Amino acid sequence: MKLLLDTNALIWWLIDDPSLGRRARARIADPRNQIMTSIVCLWEISIKWRVHKFDQPGTYFSGLIEEQGIGLLGVSPAHLAALEDLPFHHGDPYDHMVLAQAMAEGASIMTSDRRMTDYGVPCVGVS
Repeated sequence: MKLLLDTNALIWWLIDDPSLGRRARARIADPRNQIMTSIVCLWEISIKWRVHKFDQPGTYFSGLIEEQGIGLLGVSPAHLAALEDLPFHHGDPYDHMVLAQAMAEGASIMTSDRRMTDYGVPCVGVS
């Protein structure tokens, strides 16, 4: 399974937060699954860190991602094309890009954000 970690799932995995449940942890740890996240998630973290909503910047998490062997998706023209075709169910631009990347990559998204299920992209819960 290709599994794209949304910002919340990524942080919870990297800091070993109990908000990430046993089943979600097992999916991430399963070597048969291709685990990745988006540069957009790190961008979101960095922006929120700058306005004092996170304790650590995106660069801190990028080091942890590399240590964990999690793939890091950049933004490609195929992702932009998927974004342009995405319906508008809510206004979070970070979510929109992660959704578009999952569509273009044929991946499921691990997230706690129930609004993401409105887009028809396979979502995996964090429990």
